[in-house]
Amino acid sequence: MLTNVLRNGFVRRAFSVRVFSQNEYESAADSTLEKLSDYFDQIADSYPVSDQFDVSHAMGVLTVTVSKTVGTYVINKQSPNKQIWLSSPLSGPKRYDLAEEQSWKYSHDGENLDELLNREFRKILGDDRIDFSRHV
Repeated sequence: MLTNVLRNGFVRRAFSVRVFSQNEYESAADSTLEKLSDYFDQIADSYPVSDQFDVSHAMGVLTVTVSKTVGTYVINKQSPNKQIWLSSPLSGPKRYDLAEEQSWKYSHDGENLDELLNREFRKILGDDRIDFSRHV
């Protein structure tokens, strides 16, 4: 992993990106959205979620309504850029690139999609057993 020290003293982590073919990207993105959709359904069945908790997945867009107070997550394919975009009610928008090790990384801080989802859903549900690492 590469690091850059910015003028303000913060460290920005960069990572090497392999150029994936469109077919490789589509396959990885579709698989990720399907696995995430399945895991969110498991969460609904296994944890005390609100009555508003709802998961829908269609045409490359996964929408997870957590509750009226928390809000809605939207995770979608962005095929022209070969990215997965996340809109989180807690951390805002992020754009993830497919990395060499078949993980989705946010280029601004090097954090994986599963790491962010773990942190946020552990906080939302108050349970450290939430683990997206096998579902991304």
